[in-house]
Amino acid sequence: MAKTKKSILELYMQWVLEHGSEPESVYKFCKENKLTETEFYQEYGSLKAVEKKVFTTFFEKTIELLEKNEEYQQYDSREKLLSFYYTFFEILTANRSYVLAALPKNIKEFNKLEQLKGLREHFSNYTQEIFAEQIKSEAKRLEKFKSNTFQEAAWAQLLVVMRFWVNDESAGFEKTDIFIEKAIMATFDLVENTPIKSVLDLGKFLYKEAIA
Repeated sequence: MAKTKKSILELYMQWVLEHGSEPESVYKFCKENKLTETEFYQEYGSLKAVEKKVFTTFFEKTIELLEKNEEYQQYDSREKLLSFYYTFFEILTANRSYVLAALPKNIKEFNKLEQLKGLREHFSNYTQEIFAEQIKSEAKRLEKFKSNTFQEAAWAQLLVVMRFWVNDESAGFEKTDIFIEKAIMATFDLVENTPIKSVLDLGKFLYKEAIA
C-alpha cells in the first residue's frame, strides 16, 4: 500500500521520537519503515522537506480548527490572534515530545532552524491579514507603519512564546497561557498607543518568571 504524505510525516515524527534525532538518510528511513524510495520521493524531495512540513502542518491544523469556529469569523484582530495562539499551542502540547526533540531550548537558535521556515512563511501571511485589519481601522494614526513591520514583530513574539513554552514546567502549561495573553495584550496596546499598563504587566510577569 502506497504511503501518503501524511503517513510519511507521521513515520518521520515517530523516528525522531524513537531515535532522538532525524534519520541519517532517505535509504535508512525507507528501509526501516518498509517504504520504497520511489514512494518517498513522490511526496517529498528530501528529509529536510519532511522536517519543515511538520511545523507547517501544525499551523495548517490550527487554521483548520479556527475556521470551523463561526465565532472566530466575528472576532476582531486581537481576539483572532489570541485564538490562534491558544489553538496552536494546544496542538504543540499534543505533540510536545516531538517538539522538544526537534527544538532547542536556546531562543537564539530558533531563527536558524530550517524546520521553522515554512511555519514562518505561513504565519507571516496570516499576521499580514491580521495587522492589515488593525492598520485599516487605525489608518490615520498608523499611516506611517507597514503591515510587514508588525509581521516581523509578531514572528519574533511567536518564537519567544515557543521558547517559553519549551521551558514551561507549570501544570497544564498555565504559565504559557498567561504569557500569551499578556504578550498579545501588550502588542495591540502598543499598536493602539495605550501600552503603559499592559507592557508593565508583561514586564513584571517576565521578571517574576526569571527569578523564580
